[in-house]
Amino acid sequence: MIPATASAVRIEASVDPRLSRWMWLVKWLLAVPHYLVLFFLWIAFMLVTVIAFFAILFTGRYPQALFEFNVGVMRWNWRVSYYAHTALGTDRYPPFTLADVKDYPAHFDVVRPERLSRGLVLVKWWLLAIPQYIVIGIFVGGWGNEDGWRYSGLIPFLSLVAVIILAVKAKYPGHLFDLLIGLARWVARVTAYAALMTDQYPPFRLDMGGQEADPATTRPS
Repeated sequence: MIPATASAVRIEASVDPRLSRWMWLVKWLLAVPHYLVLFFLWIAFMLVTVIAFFAILFTGRYPQALFEFNVGVMRWNWRVSYYAHTALGTDRYPPFTLADVKDYPAHFDVVRPERLSRGLVLVKWWLLAIPQYIVIGIFVGGWGNEDGWRYSGLIPFLSLVAVIILAVKAKYPGHLFDLLIGLARWVARVTAYAALMTDQYPPFRLDMGGQEADPATTRPS
């Protein structure tokens, strides 16, 4: 078997050993304060990405402070997502911080590249990423045509199946967990690529499981 190439994007999670059978019914409500904060953080994320676009275009570098901020936003979003609607694999309330929390069961990071292509920045976030957008649209769902109907994606559907099994059997299904984290990992890689944080094209590969291989490079301090 050919080993998978390590990704610059790292997303990991683990299931609580004593996960509540019914708490998933209210987690979306408990997470409302996070949704409010994330609304403004994502606005800032988009503004920072625009600034980073011009920085990369003229210098070939993503400013470290801006990079760390956007990684923090995606990290925060992943913790809340994992808690409230993607996998729902923990009952531990997400912390209000951009920083990594070592003992929290969900982690996210991106290796900051020393240099980025000044040419790719012009096309990767829209043209090159189009095939990936189609795939993750299937994963996460979205709006349909002009009539305004919405379709459910694979991740929301499988998350619901997982927590129904949890409610019935008092045990989170391991195979579904591995699949859900693999799907979330795919989405995270595409998001980081489209947000200009890496030139590494997201592989059309489902890397399942809660733990991920070590990144190919070490993140600078």
